[in-house]
Amino acid sequence: MQIYLVGGAVRDKLLGLPVQERDWVVVGATPREMLAKGFKKVGKDFPVFLHPKTREEYALARTERKTGKGYYGFECYASPDVSLEEDLLRRDITINAMAEDEEGQIIDPFHGQRDLEEKILRHVSPAFKEDPVRILRVARFAARFQPFGFKIADETLELMNSMVTSGEADTLVRERIWQEIVKALEVEKPSEFFLALRSCGALERLWPALDKLWGIPQPTRHHPEIDTGIHTMMTLLKAASLTEDTVTRFAALCHDLGKGETPPEQLPSHKGHEERGVVLIKMFCEQYKVPKEYKNLAILVSRFHLHCHKVFELKPSTILKTLEKLDVSRQPKRLQKFLITCEADAKGCLGQDEMPYEQAARMYKAYEVAKQVDVKPLTEAGLVGTELGKKLRQKRVQAIKQAFAARQVKPQAKSSGTS
Repeated sequence: MQIYLVGGAVRDKLLGLPVQERDWVVVGATPREMLAKGFKKVGKDFPVFLHPKTREEYALARTERKTGKGYYGFECYASPDVSLEEDLLRRDITINAMAEDEEGQIIDPFHGQRDLEEKILRHVSPAFKEDPVRILRVARFAARFQPFGFKIADETLELMNSMVTSGEADTLVRERIWQEIVKALEVEKPSEFFLALRSCGALERLWPALDKLWGIPQPTRHHPEIDTGIHTMMTLLKAASLTEDTVTRFAALCHDLGKGETPPEQLPSHKGHEERGVVLIKMFCEQYKVPKEYKNLAILVSRFHLHCHKVFELKPSTILKTLEKLDVSRQPKRLQKFLITCEADAKGCLGQDEMPYEQAARMYKAYEVAKQVDVKPLTEAGLVGTELGKKLRQKRVQAIKQAFAARQVKPQAKSSGTS
């Protein structure tokens, strides 16, 4: 029995990155021998075991044979006669197909170290095309390692494109697609994930409403970058610089989806894109079983982001109504996420990155003022039900009006996204 550290742990060690988790491959062993050593079997389809002390995963060396379409269309063969090189051959890209033995020696049959030095994401073998999940994984690695200068190899990109054209990408399991999207939203440059998918044609298949944004013009007064797809990626990048929260980043990604459905005769204006976007968000979230937290914030951002941009022009009653629609009294953290997304939208435009966004502070001030209105005197006066709600709302509107009476000067920054 020989045990090797494999995959991402080896790659990240060579890159000088912290190792998040370690995976091991065991060569020359049987399931019975693993159980006899105290390992616990956890893999239903694959021979995977948990170490009795560290709880790390140890998998028996195996090979795979394509037997059908999609992620599950494989037949696995695990046996003591499967070599380490045969096991590494089935992996996706060369920088993930390295191993380290117990003496710390690197086993690198497919030149992963060379590709690390050259900053290339390259498939290990033509068998890459047999698993459509690899399209998503390569796109995610492109996003994760973009800050280090990594690029997808031309031949790998061509292979990914052929998988899309052949229909193999259409067999992707919906839940797995969403899992990969969330992982991509966690990295420093999440926009690279969607750009990589677009470059091989996969984005059009997996999320046509997002792919459609490229080539859609916007008014240059608010959007010097013009193209809605470019603006969306800039907004996502800005959101990623403002927060690590993937729920907020997803909302930023979805905020202008409705612009892809603007009637051509209206372009470059996008009146009504907010509600058109809500429809598309609901469709996407239903298709991919997106958690409610992501769905709800994305819908609210699509529907009300222009309210935030124009907050200096809104009546106090409209501001309060917006806060009520956001349900901030019961979910105060939601307001912060909403405001971050609006700021990312405003600054995700050419030349606007460093501009102040005073709208967020004004909206938050309105929330604080409204929250401080005491309901006790109203209940003591005997008000209940509808009358109580009406009077409380009147007092909150008045409080917001008074708070802003001494400050009517609008910010100098352009109200981005008002088209």
